[in-house]
Amino acid sequence: MQILDHLWLIPALPLAGAALNGLFWKHMPKAAVSAIAVGSVVASFALAVKLAAEFVRLGAGQIPWVQPYFTWIAAGTFSAEFALQVDQLTLVMLGVVTGVGSLIHIYATGYMAREEGYARFFSYLNLFMFFMLVLVMGANYLVLFVGWEGVGLCSYLLIGFYYLKKSAGDAGKKAFIVNRIGDFGFLLALLLMFWTFGTLDYLPVFARATAMPVETAGAGGVLTAICVLLFAGACGKSAQLPLYVWLPDAMEGPTPVSALIHAATMVTAGVYMVARSSVLFSHAPAALAVVAVVGALTAIFAATIGLVQNDIKRVLAYSTVSQLGYMFLACGVGAYAAGIFHLMTHAFFKALLFLGAGSVIHALDGEQDLRHMGGLRKAIPWTHGVMLVATLAIAGAPLFSGFFSKDAILEAAFVSPYAIRPLYFLALATALLTAFYMFRLYFLTFHGAPRFDVHHVHVHESPWSMRAPLVALAALSLGGGWVGIPPLLGGANRFEHFLAPAFSVAEELKKQSEAVHPGGHSLALEWGLMAAAILTAVAGAIVAMRIYYSRPEIAERLAAQFAGPHRLLLNKYWIDEMYDFLVVHPIHWLSTNVFWRVLDARGIDGAVNGVALAAVAIGGKLRLAQSGNTRSYAAWVVLGAALVTSFLLWLVP
Repeated sequence: MQILDHLWLIPALPLAGAALNGLFWKHMPKAAVSAIAVGSVVASFALAVKLAAEFVRLGAGQIPWVQPYFTWIAAGTFSAEFALQVDQLTLVMLGVVTGVGSLIHIYATGYMAREEGYARFFSYLNLFMFFMLVLVMGANYLVLFVGWEGVGLCSYLLIGFYYLKKSAGDAGKKAFIVNRIGDFGFLLALLLMFWTFGTLDYLPVFARATAMPVETAGAGGVLTAICVLLFAGACGKSAQLPLYVWLPDAMEGPTPVSALIHAATMVTAGVYMVARSSVLFSHAPAALAVVAVVGALTAIFAATIGLVQNDIKRVLAYSTVSQLGYMFLACGVGAYAAGIFHLMTHAFFKALLFLGAGSVIHALDGEQDLRHMGGLRKAIPWTHGVMLVATLAIAGAPLFSGFFSKDAILEAAFVSPYAIRPLYFLALATALLTAFYMFRLYFLTFHGAPRFDVHHVHVHESPWSMRAPLVALAALSLGGGWVGIPPLLGGANRFEHFLAPAFSVAEELKKQSEAVHPGGHSLALEWGLMAAAILTAVAGAIVAMRIYYSRPEIAERLAAQFAGPHRLLLNKYWIDEMYDFLVVHPIHWLSTNVFWRVLDARGIDGAVNGVALAAVAIGGKLRLAQSGNTRSYAAWVVLGAALVTSFLLWLVP
């Protein structure tokens, strides 16, 4: 069987797992639930690997392979097929989603073993996998949008999994509502795209956009409008300024949810969508500049907040927001392959960080506060080892996966024809802060004296169902970036070459821009940029070690000395409070005092109730005529007959 002819199997398997566990959980033991949930995702991963091998073997490299299944919507001249597509970008995303997803599912069987709602959890998780696979495999924007909304629904269900906790319910609603704001822009983009191109299918949209002239940055046109609206959707889904506020609160969900949805897959959907739309964005330089600026500002903004947070998962949440900003910065300077490269490596080390944090929380019986940890290096050596690997990877230590992808982004931010040079320095500063707060997390967790009650907390290593995925992700965090070793270090950057056909139009437009605005870069400049990236990572790590390992009293002294900035960062710039004051409370007041009490209660309800009251009042008056006296009724009949007869005689000429 050629898997290219049966693409539907890849998303269908997790959907079947979700249905089985969701419908028949009462009749199945936990072992069966685990086997169905994990087996369906592992089977999808195996099919994805087979698909990649088959795609390469058949030499389908230059043209995406599209498989239509049925006409989904037909209205007038508009027709939308439910169709799946495979190209190089699809294969990378399939590998990330199903590969990392399989490891997280295995981890979750151990982490959630004692939780209530075990089958419900895995049903939601499988359903999420189905929608994410539909998102990345769709052959048009409408199918992508189905997956886009589906992962938003599953995110709401999984964030609010502990539905008896008010904070979890509030976090789920916050994620759902904030994403709806971005999705409104996405829907407007789809309507404008259909009005412009007459279709939402990738291939004809991109072909027609390719034939259009590149819009000038100072006077954007319809393509710029489409791209900015698409990016509004990406800001919601991928937690960029100003719609990032839902992601840190999403840590209320179980740790495997944080790893899968809010580190490795769902939050990268916006990056994937922008990369998929590279033809459109490359024809709209103004929109590219918006993407780059928002990405860089988000990266540095979230990194500053992560410096002082005390909840281990919240530090990682702000780190995710920051790293997503890096990916958008790459796309915004036209380095789409570098952005997807960082998406992949980030999935490895950030999933490892979240799952490692889950192992720490498991070891400390639910403790998440860094101030109540410490001294765990020897007590949980496996967890310590993998967390160290992940920390080195995200900090950009040489030879670790994050080093190659982050270096590619920093170089592109400096030398690309679309580069906005100040953004490079923001990205470099972000790299410094990233190394600092990640090593702060590492030292506070694993070194120093224990800051918890050693007599009442039995520190214990996680079971092998949790450790095995950690080891696999550690291997990927260490060696996953070697597929993108640049020529500067003797490699061929195979990853970029593999993705080249998916971004061929964008690369051609970049070359044309380079010809108009020649800049170029020398070998010495490349070495200098790489050295700067390494030195910033080393500097951040050394400062963190000095403050939180060698001289921990310095941290308290600095917090007291800079109490104002420390309080500002600890309270996350009071952005949530500002949104509550400027947006949430006014809307709540308006809905309560105007829409409910005036329009609803007095207007709509008043009209309905008024009609009823009027009928009662009139009926009350009329019933007085019902005296029960037969002679009175006869008199009224005679009077009525006389009046009717008189009226009829008056009508006769």
